[in-house]
Amino acid sequence: MRANLHSNISAIMPRSGMQLGMLSILASLLSVTVATTSFANPSPEVSPVHPIAESIMAQSQPAITGTFVAAEAPTTGTARIVTESGHRYLEIDSAFRTTDQAPDLHVLLEAAATPPSSYSTFGSYVNLGKLQNVSGAQRYPIPDAIDVTQFKSVAIWCRMANATIGYATLR
Repeated sequence: MRANLHSNISAIMPRSGMQLGMLSILASLLSVTVATTSFANPSPEVSPVHPIAESIMAQSQPAITGTFVAAEAPTTGTARIVTESGHRYLEIDSAFRTTDQAPDLHVLLEAAATPPSSYSTFGSYVNLGKLQNVSGAQRYPIPDAIDVTQFKSVAIWCRMANATIGYATLR
């Protein structure tokens, strides 16, 4: 088969581009062969789903989203949790706006659908870090160890004043 493949490739490719073209074609054939073999003869240790198919399926899963509302100050925009390359991120859209009068703002994933106005215990949330900007699109990585299904809202929280500025209930 290799001799046949080589002679067929030689017939359709000029000699100068032969090496690069040959590598490209062989890589394509190898990936098709591996994918076909995986689907035809899946072993118990190997998932029959091809990595590209997994990526497409992950992208087609609906994102978890919520719209910001005011708590202590007007807050607008949308938050959503997305998965990209196996990692999750909290994305805040370009319509996001909150007060610039509160110092030390942080982004929290909160277990309650409506976060408390202030925290007396600090176990119900995960702090994703300081708010990057009081307006506009931003993105925060969510640690892989965090089970996002346990969180029902995103809060903009002023750490210094221990006050929830605004929040988005996730759905």
